[in-house]
Amino acid sequence: MANSTTDSVTAADQAGARPAQSHAKVIRAAILGTVVEYYDFGIYGYMATMVSAHFFVQDDPTAALLGTFAAFAVAFFLRVPGGIFFGHIGDKYGRKKALTWTILLMAVATALMGLLPTYATLGVWATALLTLSRCLQGFAAGGELGGANSFVSEHAPPKWRAFQTSMVNSGTYIGSLCASLMALVLTTGLSAEQIAAWGWRIPFLLSLVIGVVGLWIRNSLDETEQFADVQEQSEVVKVPLFAVLSTAWRQVLTIILLGAVITGGYYIASVYAATYLQTAGQRSPQFAFAATCIAMVLGVITLPISGYLGDRIGRKPVFIAGSAAGALLGVPMFMLMADGPAPLAILGPAVLFICVSVVNGVSFATYAEMLRARFRYSGIALGNNVTNMLLGGTAPFLATLLVSSTGNKLAPAGYFVACALISLVTSFFLKETKGRELAL
Repeated sequence: MANSTTDSVTAADQAGARPAQSHAKVIRAAILGTVVEYYDFGIYGYMATMVSAHFFVQDDPTAALLGTFAAFAVAFFLRVPGGIFFGHIGDKYGRKKALTWTILLMAVATALMGLLPTYATLGVWATALLTLSRCLQGFAAGGELGGANSFVSEHAPPKWRAFQTSMVNSGTYIGSLCASLMALVLTTGLSAEQIAAWGWRIPFLLSLVIGVVGLWIRNSLDETEQFADVQEQSEVVKVPLFAVLSTAWRQVLTIILLGAVITGGYYIASVYAATYLQTAGQRSPQFAFAATCIAMVLGVITLPISGYLGDRIGRKPVFIAGSAAGALLGVPMFMLMADGPAPLAILGPAVLFICVSVVNGVSFATYAEMLRARFRYSGIALGNNVTNMLLGGTAPFLATLLVSSTGNKLAPAGYFVACALISLVTSFFLKETKGRELAL
């Protein structure tokens, strides 16, 4: 009787009844957890002009803003060691364990920002503590996307893998959207004096509440069957990073280059665009945050469409289409943001963000299909975080510096176009992975 029951359960699993329910739970939990992580990580960027007023010398507003974006960029350098650390945990001890710790560390670091004394109280030590908190955020964020996408891709059926991983990436956009909406609500609902006195702290302190929710969500997950197979077959490697670099360095390099427009383009079209609309376009903070909110909503809609297309026609055509569109439209969209009438100025970041989302919708399914399960978490995290370090975190800082040093308002468009071209050229050399079974 026991054997009969076991056989029937196995048959049901193979028929797909249990995995269908498991997929829904995994996707929901991954999305919600990623929303929490990227709200925390993004709120600093959207509050940049307010943060600069409290933690940096105000004799030169441009220098203060550059200092704020420099601290923004420093966190991205910590994403690489964070990805290595959490990738090691995820590949050796389980994806769930690593993902639980990333969200806990992120919530603590973000809440700490809301509790810090300002430059007026502590002087340069306030700046140092802010930068330290930002570094902790970066360390935690380094382990997020690699783990969440490894987790979902290992649960997903091959014919729906890009669609399901695109839903995880939508969590990053929704989290950033929530951060942008919080900045919009803050600047709309409070006076400038109230924001300066205490209001700027609210978005950071809310991290404690949403962090508890995210932690509960992550703890409700079960480990992936493929990781369990790796353990059962004694395929767990001693040092996943060494295994990646010795056997899959070409795949990691491909991930780094494919991600150029996903990371550099993302932070230009979202975080920096809000600042650009206020500085180059002379728009109000409310207008800028509303424009980036609209862009992210359209990005959230675009992601699953891109993932669906990637599952139907292949990953490579979608990579090429999205990055080519970004290369062609970068300069015209920045012209609209700088000098266009209000409706067209809003269109600028929206179009750029859609181009990024088209590429992003098929990216992590492709990455998962390129790497073996024994070091998949580490490989995705390493490639994605190196791109973030080189092109993502530095994007707002370099864009601001380009405008300041050249006097050309359209200089940041060159940065966006360059990122799109890197992804485009790499896409032509990409081997199609659509329908590929994930390897142990």
